[in-house]
Amino acid sequence: MEKLLELENLHVSFQTYGGEVKAVRGVSLSLDKGESLAIVGESGSGKSVTSKAVMRLLPNKIGSIKEGAIRFQGKDLAKASEREMEKIRGAEISMIFQDPMTSLNPTMTIGKQIMEGLRKHQNMSKSEAKERSINLLKLVGIPNPELRVDEYPHQFSGGMRQRVVIAIALACNPKVLIADEPTTALDVTIQAQILDLMRDLQDKTGTAIILITHDLGVVANLAQRVAVMYGGMIVETGTVDEIFYKPKHPYTWGLLASMPKLNADSKELLAIPGTPPDLMNPPKGCPFAARCPYAMEVCLEHMPEATNVSSSHKAACWLLDERAPKVEPPEAAVVGGAR
Repeated sequence: MEKLLELENLHVSFQTYGGEVKAVRGVSLSLDKGESLAIVGESGSGKSVTSKAVMRLLPNKIGSIKEGAIRFQGKDLAKASEREMEKIRGAEISMIFQDPMTSLNPTMTIGKQIMEGLRKHQNMSKSEAKERSINLLKLVGIPNPELRVDEYPHQFSGGMRQRVVIAIALACNPKVLIADEPTTALDVTIQAQILDLMRDLQDKTGTAIILITHDLGVVANLAQRVAVMYGGMIVETGTVDEIFYKPKHPYTWGLLASMPKLNADSKELLAIPGTPPDLMNPPKGCPFAARCPYAMEVCLEHMPEATNVSSSHKAACWLLDERAPKVEPPEAAVVGGAR
């Protein structure tokens, strides 16, 4: 497969009054053409910061890429100027943000907001851009698009607003679409519709998708490959089947065990004890060691290298070392394992 986007040893920090927050620490990832990659992990693990670093949308003055490369079609975006990034954002790489109401301008019609990118990046006339906007609204399932193109965001429901945001993101036929928690603000019925829409649009357009989420149900519905992130680091990567059915990292076990299961006898949800690490003073060993029931002394002192489980599956855990005791994942941590 053709590599479209590559992150290599990416480090992102924020300068705060309390000190430097090392939000992303050595992330290496790749995205193939037409692929769906999910980045999962609990809040504060560095998922959104990684995606915003790709778009170079880190907060001015406090956020910066300290080290590493972000290669898009051979060009290192980490070193690109703001003028170069303006040509890439929206045209080559687009983003869907969490809350569609705060993503849309309440003073502009839906049509004008879609037309903005078309006129800037594709030099369309006003009439051409409006016609394309109507077609995009039709593509994302907005009824009566000829009328609704002239309406304002407050006249749309939450699900319809998210469809509009997707239409804006797809307007210039980007090669990469980053979806940052695209269904968080929506109820479960609308969530399912948006996921079906994104899957259908990917089939039609061939756009590669990076899905940022903490919802493993969303991952199972949309992604082909998964990267599990914790403490600003990637702790496991693999195909959806490998992560759900053959997980190797104890943090992945904890995430899977905490999913509600319809066939489970217990009504109590399992949870990972403890709290995420302080990224102002990150641990020198495995970031999950303090919360891991299988942690050994080496876990606290040294960060393990990623071990190849298969050609598509890697995990950074000392339990995979040949000298480590053999530990099987708990039954609840394997999909279909809980009875």
